[in-house]
Amino acid sequence: MSEERIWQVISYSKDTEFDQSLLNRGLEFDPAKEAAVREILEAVRQKGDAALLEYTAKFDGVELTSEKLQVSAAELDAAQGAVSTEFLEAVKFAAERIRRYHRKQLPENWSYQDETGAVLGRRYLPLRRVGVYVPGGRAPYPSSVLMNVIPPQVAGVEEICLVTPPGPEGTVNPHILAAAKVLGVKEIYRIGGAQAIAAMAFGTETIPRVDKICGPGNIYVTIAKKLVYGNVGIDMLAGPSEIAVVADETANPVYVAADLLSQAEHDPEAGAFLFTTSLHLAKEVEAELIRQLAELERAETARQALKRWGRCILVSSLDEAIELVNILAPEHLELYFAGARDWLEKVKAAGTVFIGGYTPEPLGDYASGTNHVLPTHGTARFSSGLSVDDFLKRMSYSQYGPEALEKLAPSVLVLAETEGFTAHANAVRVRLKEDNNE
Repeated sequence: MSEERIWQVISYSKDTEFDQSLLNRGLEFDPAKEAAVREILEAVRQKGDAALLEYTAKFDGVELTSEKLQVSAAELDAAQGAVSTEFLEAVKFAAERIRRYHRKQLPENWSYQDETGAVLGRRYLPLRRVGVYVPGGRAPYPSSVLMNVIPPQVAGVEEICLVTPPGPEGTVNPHILAAAKVLGVKEIYRIGGAQAIAAMAFGTETIPRVDKICGPGNIYVTIAKKLVYGNVGIDMLAGPSEIAVVADETANPVYVAADLLSQAEHDPEAGAFLFTTSLHLAKEVEAELIRQLAELERAETARQALKRWGRCILVSSLDEAIELVNILAPEHLELYFAGARDWLEKVKAAGTVFIGGYTPEPLGDYASGTNHVLPTHGTARFSSGLSVDDFLKRMSYSQYGPEALEKLAPSVLVLAETEGFTAHANAVRVRLKEDNNE
């Protein structure tokens, strides 16, 4: 390996315990931050717009009025003129691919008649109103607009509002506004942070409450989403990004290093994991990481991420690598070895999978069509990425006639009376008596 140790290198064997620090990367919330968020939520719940304006002045340094919270149609139009034609074309291209993929997810209503003559079924109904949070900060994130707006649109959601923190003098980044306009989003508010989550969850004089909130944000936004869950639905509690690459000696170390860095540059807490059967590849990838870091604008962020959460895990076989991946349950997984497609069925826990040397993770971040809102920190063990399903309710129904009721009655009566619910039993029994009297 090179003299500069950029990440931890671990030789794994069956006698080695898997790196527990990787499995314990779950979100832990500072009690002081959680208390601060609770205070913000309650203030917005009680004071509405007044609290929003107060916190926007305090945290964003922007003085607004209720009338200025919503972005005007004129600002949306101006944003399209402020961005490049290449950007607009890229947004339209990506939007069409994302929309096409998500249309494939639409389920069909169904029903059947069973042996008793009863009819049972399920209907899928879109939510009425969804709120999308798009972060501000160091850079604009128009891809967050695409990934969080298109699924509810495809699901048939009637109303979608978007919130995003204001920049200097209350402006909103034109790339975010232009992307929203391409998608037909007209209701946009210049607010951010926990106060924006509160406004969507509880409603204010200006911002009607929503049924569900989606979209990434900082730790305060994430805590706020956690605390308002139950008042509204949320997509997930997402932490810093992560990528795992499974590769053998055939992989190109330049590509592998570039893909690991594509996630490491997100955040000092991002994870970058390489599982490989090849010591030679491991050495080449580490050398490439050091070389490519020197060329990155966010080199220091990526370097911190690699030193803290970067791991190169040497394994004896690809089977062993996949076994460890299924324990780690990474947000992004790249399978980079010969015949990788044949191994897909062995992957049981990952947010999304990229197969082969020419499917780098950033394709999924922007334009492959799949969604980039994904479970992190091992939560892919029990949850999935954002999809049309997240914006559909499932409603069951049934219809019984006298003969079908009579066939079910004995079992229903026994179970109801065993549980001590005599009124439940009576609701069936009175119908049986009425039918017999007839």
